[in-house]
Amino acid sequence: MALLDKKSRQVIKDPLMNNNPITLQVLGICSALAVTVKMDTALVMSAAVVFVLTMSNTILSLLRSFIPSRVRIIVMLAVIASLVILTDQVLRAYMYDMSKQLSVFVGLIITNCIVMGRAEAFATQNPPGKAFFDGLGNALGYGLILVGVSAFREILGSGSLLGFSVVPQWLYGMGYENNGLMVLSPGAFIILGLIIWVQRSLGKIEES
Repeated sequence: MALLDKKSRQVIKDPLMNNNPITLQVLGICSALAVTVKMDTALVMSAAVVFVLTMSNTILSLLRSFIPSRVRIIVMLAVIASLVILTDQVLRAYMYDMSKQLSVFVGLIITNCIVMGRAEAFATQNPPGKAFFDGLGNALGYGLILVGVSAFREILGSGSLLGFSVVPQWLYGMGYENNGLMVLSPGAFIILGLIIWVQRSLGKIEES
């Protein structure tokens, strides 16, 4: 980060907390609820979004002077869809089981509001360097929430983290049971709602 100028650092840091795409912009909620039962799926989904968002932002920024305004949405979709297809094929080739677990959600990156929103609001109006960092910051902000939600859900719902048991066996001997609600969609709503509440409360404290 020390190699970046102040504006570039701000472009990356802002979506992580101050303007997080999920908790403050309320974008990408569907995938945040659907792929966060286990942390490994959340990590892979986050990596896929990082690749698609940074590359689409950069490519569209490079092409911005050559795209007629009346077909810009079509061009954006074509670029994003091509990157999503590439990502999906790589997952199928090298991580087939993970690809099956993520099911349609990798494909739905095409319609993710975060990706389309950054393409329209930033990439087509800024140079490639800034567009790349904007995509990276928003993708990392998205991934941060996915990983946080999945960590809580996997620990509370399955007693494990990345497949390794983290709940001491003696707790089970004393009658402790995993919370089955956490592996269902309502569990994701609860965890995400708590994260949003904490983040916005901290933001109000800082402002005051």
